[in-house]
Amino acid sequence: MATLEDSFYADLDELSDNEAELDARTEEEDNIDMEDLETLNLDDLSRVSKLQETHRYADIMHKLEKALGKDSDGGAEMGTVLEDKLIVDCNQLSADIENEIVIVHNFIRDKYRLKYPELESLVHDPIDYARVVKKIANETDITLVDMEGLLQPATVIAVSVTALTTKGKPLPDSILRKTLDACDHAIVLDSARKKVLEFVESKMGSIAPNLAAIVGSAVAAKLMGTAGGLSALANMPACNVLVLGHNRKNRVGFSTAMSQSRAGYLEQTEIFQSTPPELRMRASRLLASKSTLAARVDATRGDPSGTNGKALREEIRKNIDKWQEPPPARQPKPLHVPYSVPKKRRGGRRLRKMKERYQVTDMRKLANRMAFGTPEESSLGDGLGIGYGMLGQAGSNRLRVSSKLKVNAKVAKKRQFTGGSTTSGLMTSSLAFTLVQGIELCNPQALGLVSGIQSTYFSESGTFSKLKKI
Repeated sequence: MATLEDSFYADLDELSDNEAELDARTEEEDNIDMEDLETLNLDDLSRVSKLQETHRYADIMHKLEKALGKDSDGGAEMGTVLEDKLIVDCNQLSADIENEIVIVHNFIRDKYRLKYPELESLVHDPIDYARVVKKIANETDITLVDMEGLLQPATVIAVSVTALTTKGKPLPDSILRKTLDACDHAIVLDSARKKVLEFVESKMGSIAPNLAAIVGSAVAAKLMGTAGGLSALANMPACNVLVLGHNRKNRVGFSTAMSQSRAGYLEQTEIFQSTPPELRMRASRLLASKSTLAARVDATRGDPSGTNGKALREEIRKNIDKWQEPPPARQPKPLHVPYSVPKKRRGGRRLRKMKERYQVTDMRKLANRMAFGTPEESSLGDGLGIGYGMLGQAGSNRLRVSSKLKVNAKVAKKRQFTGGSTTSGLMTSSLAFTLVQGIELCNPQALGLVSGIQSTYFSESGTFSKLKKI
């Protein structure tokens, strides 16, 4: 049985063996990386760009030239399967040519940076950059170089002005010769790519007319090439057609809220580009579903004329236009027809009494009436406050039209007087009315008008009352 010390030494030996293996792998990887860097930094273009030397490139271009020759001579057409396979190969070759153009562009940029380092920031397209470098070459005075057909006028002015303050130096003859050869190589690759795309687009009208009517010949060719043919594209669901050609970039730590849409080649269609940004994702899903239907029609040769594809395209247009229409305005809701039949009411004394209580009095009628050309009186004067209408004006002579006052019966019943007898107001008042003097003040107690009514609480003759105990 091994002791604890023996097991500890055994673990240390295993760790040392693993470290030795890791060191060996790291050295091998370093050697591979150094070899790649040396390959990238080679001065010979033939060791960097090798696509034109491959057998696959020569074979596809030979078949392409043969197919284009038959089409121009009006010879027998190729079989559907052969055309489908050639289109798939051409799409793959087109992608390889684009990658090769990027490699050649990097080679030209690294060499020509010594002459004109600011040119790569002004001209971004690889083919335009190669043509401008070939045109300028080792010329020190850029104003003598005619770049009218190569670039836009604004870009030509920027290149000419920036060349006056550049810090670059003329290139040696060997480096200049390699740079110009690389420019010619990039232009040849671009012409080959255009020829491949032209062939693919020309065949889309006969192979997939309905699909080409919806998305265009170029996008239809890319969809077929990525899917692996027309049959494979027809068997693919619409959700997978939507993401064909989509390059998902790894943006670790960044938000994906403002990222680009998840559509692939369908972003290059004319319908997608003409759709407003807020509806593009919805339009791409509709495009994917209709493109799948069109591919299935083309795979079964159901409509060689492309009528179904044009109808589907028009349907997509109508749906997108419908999405952009404003919502309908809210219409006013009309009121229901009123119930015109009069309500039945019971007549009688109670109803008549109620009408009498709530009828408009004559005083209110005069207050609501105004005489023409006569100012009305108001509570505050000068037309301020509450207006009195025709109350108190000449011609009315009274506040109420009728002399008989209609007293509410309910209010009259509430008027109750306490006590068995009542006395006149003249007997208890300090005012006296006489025929000679009119109104005069007098003392009713001195006249003896009031007897037995005044309290004896503060009287001089009053005595204390005695209560008998029970």
